[in-house]
Amino acid sequence: MKILGIIPARYSSSRFPAKLLKTIHGKSILQMVYEQCEKTQSLSKIVVATDHEAIFEHVEGFHGEVVMTSTKHESGTDRCAEALKLFGGNSSYDYVVNIQGDEPLIDPNTIDGLCSILDDKIEIASACFPIGKMEDLLSPNVVKVVIGEKKQALYFSRSPIPHIRDQKIDQWLEHNVFYKHLGIYAYRVDILEKLGKYPMAKLESQEKLEQLRWLSNGFKINMVEATSEGFGIDTEQDFERLKQFLDKK
Repeated sequence: MKILGIIPARYSSSRFPAKLLKTIHGKSILQMVYEQCEKTQSLSKIVVATDHEAIFEHVEGFHGEVVMTSTKHESGTDRCAEALKLFGGNSSYDYVVNIQGDEPLIDPNTIDGLCSILDDKIEIASACFPIGKMEDLLSPNVVKVVIGEKKQALYFSRSPIPHIRDQKIDQWLEHNVFYKHLGIYAYRVDILEKLGKYPMAKLESQEKLEQLRWLSNGFKINMVEATSEGFGIDTEQDFERLKQFLDKK
């Protein structure tokens, strides 16, 4: 099975401009992600898909593979779809894995674990990790997912789900398992080409989660439990925490 790993790398960020180019110990956040992907066993090829010359030149500078894509894409999924076309379309690969460019500590085992369930029948797959802190359960910035008996996502939300009716909320984590959604996706190539053709769904608009467009239109998302929850960089505060963490290693 041939799997194309794509790291969508948009230059703009409303909360932390040009964050992917910020460096720690001589390496950018984006380069750290790329090098973690290189440690995987499952990806046939790795490429950065960007919309800005600065990122393009930066990736070439550390000898990574990079393609230029449109500045008009609204999501990483759309950028992945364009990058796939640049690499021969759905005749060249079986699946595309979308790896977030702001996850410098992504575990290669998480990527390999996701790829291990791909079998030509799975349309979309993603990963989750058990929530351990109440602040994460309650935070709208931490996306939660509920998973059915067939290991498929039933719903994603910024609210705590599922609601445990017969327990006080401060007891929920003691007696139940809640899952944080990790922003990594595997798409079967024919499905990836279809996803961008659907208009924004009502639930997607309300929660601001693109995966709800897919669920709303009947696509199935298989879930795997990741080996670690990663370390996403959304703000300068996140970046400072990452520096402190790496300085201690």
